[in-house]
Amino acid sequence: MKICGRTPRDGDSLGDTPPSLSPLYIVLSLVQPRLSSYNGEYGGGGGERFSHSGNQLDGPITAIRIRVSTYYIIGLQVRYGKEWSNYVGGSQGELEELFLYPGESIIQVSGKYKKYLRQLILVTDKGRYLSYGKDTGTSFNAAPLYPNTVLRFFSGRAGAVIDAIGLHWDVYPSDCGSC
Repeated sequence: MKICGRTPRDGDSLGDTPPSLSPLYIVLSLVQPRLSSYNGEYGGGGGERFSHSGNQLDGPITAIRIRVSTYYIIGLQVRYGKEWSNYVGGSQGELEELFLYPGESIIQVSGKYKKYLRQLILVTDKGRYLSYGKDTGTSFNAAPLYPNTVLRFFSGRAGAVIDAIGLHWDVYPSDCGSC
């Protein structure tokens, strides 16, 4: 029997241990494959940091409120499961709401920025393409690193506008039948 490319020697503790109970097997069975990834931060360095990392525990993203002016993405609020996150950003501009269909997820985010976030384009696994803001500035395109993962939460910087955005990807939560 070979373990990690070598044959056990006398004195190894694995000699008479069944493979399913060997320490190496136990350690390898506890190792979880990594499925989370991150893109960003896209935008400028102003504003206060925010993160919805704790909100993702309420469930998948089910709705988004985006406040938009002529030139910038002003504010952001996200519903995780049935709970809304705190609103981040300013109060100017028009408020738009996006409700995802049951089981629908965001699989790609692109947009534009200069000192502030200027445009967000959200693409879902149901083929919807939703664009908010002004098509001017430096482009970015973000997608998960691992297959079968989706947008789980946002982070970034915000003040009177959304200064910068970060995108966090992971598997769709399996325990959210009511979302």
